[in-house]
Amino acid sequence: MNDSAARTREYDRFPRTAPYLRPARPLRLGAGLAVLLTGVTLMLAFSPQAGADSTGGDVHVAQTLGDRELTVILRRVTGVPGPLHVDVITHAGTPAGALNLAAVPTGVSTSASAASASGTTVDTAVVTLGSRPGTYSAVLDVTQAGPWELSLSDEKRTATIPFIVPKQTTSPAEAAAYLGFSGAGVLILVTVLVAVRARHVWWTLVPAGGLVACLAVAVTGALLSSQLPLPPSQGGQVDATIDGVNDPYAYVGQQTSDYSRPPATLLLSSSTDRAGEAAELRLTLSDAATGLPLNDVVVHDGALMHLLIIGPSGRLWHLHPVRTGPGQFEVPLSLPEAGHYAVSAEFARRGGGVQQLRSATGIDVVSGAGARTTAGDAPSRVGTGSRTVAGVEVRLTASPLVAGKATVLTARVGDTATLQPWLGMLGHLVVVGPVSPTAAVGAETQKAQLWAHSHSMGAMPDSTHDVSGTRETSHMGTHSSPSSLPTSSSETHSMSGLTSVNGDSTADETVAAYGPDVAFVYTFPAAGHYRVWIQAERDNTILTVPFLLHVTGTEDRTP
Repeated sequence: MNDSAARTREYDRFPRTAPYLRPARPLRLGAGLAVLLTGVTLMLAFSPQAGADSTGGDVHVAQTLGDRELTVILRRVTGVPGPLHVDVITHAGTPAGALNLAAVPTGVSTSASAASASGTTVDTAVVTLGSRPGTYSAVLDVTQAGPWELSLSDEKRTATIPFIVPKQTTSPAEAAAYLGFSGAGVLILVTVLVAVRARHVWWTLVPAGGLVACLAVAVTGALLSSQLPLPPSQGGQVDATIDGVNDPYAYVGQQTSDYSRPPATLLLSSSTDRAGEAAELRLTLSDAATGLPLNDVVVHDGALMHLLIIGPSGRLWHLHPVRTGPGQFEVPLSLPEAGHYAVSAEFARRGGGVQQLRSATGIDVVSGAGARTTAGDAPSRVGTGSRTVAGVEVRLTASPLVAGKATVLTARVGDTATLQPWLGMLGHLVVVGPVSPTAAVGAETQKAQLWAHSHSMGAMPDSTHDVSGTRETSHMGTHSSPSSLPTSSSETHSMSGLTSVNGDSTADETVAAYGPDVAFVYTFPAAGHYRVWIQAERDNTILTVPFLLHVTGTEDRTP
């Protein structure tokens, strides 16, 4: 009896194991929550992100700096502080020399330290251009995200190119999701640890409740991250500031879906009106609503401004004036012959909307000591056919030219696939009309009802050329109607153009792997004669090919 009692008391000294087997259920609960956490994490990882993409691609800007026609490429900045790679592409006939580059931060900020750097040159470099066409490079340092200006100087004139140094940002919804998942990851470990160590099961409810709350925040943030609208694009839709680029979600301006700006006005002046003399053409852009100088011109089709000038004999100049100040653009130009020159400027204001302004006056040039007659720029023969420019044969074919019907114009430039993109396009089409086929072209253009600038549909790169690193997708003419285009697979394949994909940069002028066919779609609105100029780049030379076409009316069609 005593021995039995002693054994019982000895047995009671040790705790029973049954209560310690109860945490098995919390352990299974913790494993289930871990699986749930992993699943929601994968959902966030593969769901569309709502971050304000600020990396963008390369910026291509054509500049007519003095007697040099240049393409300046600002390569993508991947982090700040960091390098800004600048490439300057020259064309045939570009004289050798040096360009001075400078990077200057601009914009305003509530931070005194950030604002103090605005307007101060951060870094400089020199690019020495050779006599052969090609790419010449320099590297500048940028120190902060926000709006900047790149200045280029040939010691006679200085061009300024505005650009944005981006910063990758996270939306508030994404931040909440990441914070919630981080908290859930910590609390799931705490929950399992408490479940193993605690004597009472209800103690696990405290960290488990926090875990559920964190998961709720994380899942809500993950779902909202793909649904909430993006903030206005800094420098694209609204005026960029240093604070706005660093935190676009803090934008407190008016919430609207329409960021377009009012129309602009164009004032034109020339330093001389005598033929054969070097002139400085000045263009002033102002806001039609306020009269203030335009300081919101953005890069459009590879330039801040596309200036088209058509002379008395039909010569076309497609130039890109340099920006010298707010609303101020300049380009040097020697007009060769006396007569009237029609002028048109195309640009885009921040917020969207391309504007094409025709000068109401144009330029009247009188005879000078260096005047000369330009021959062969305005063909008198009506119709398509073949013309040779700079040793390259260009053959133009067209579908029936009927007013109100989409016409496909196809130019075969040479016989090899060696065309280069110019201004982001394979080809440019300038159309003026209806005009008299015998009158002076400049004066007829000035009073013509139509002056259009269209772009090619694009072309696939030749398979024998290596264009690795470039991705091609279809690109339609920016100023022409593509609604009547064929949609067969072969047609769609041949229309692949130069639009970037997923932020990748388009192929630049160093890629000579396109063509030789360049196709345009254009609808002539009325019957009559039209002056047409086709432009493409080959062998680093900009080819301009004029044609005179006759468009028939609908009633003139034969059954």
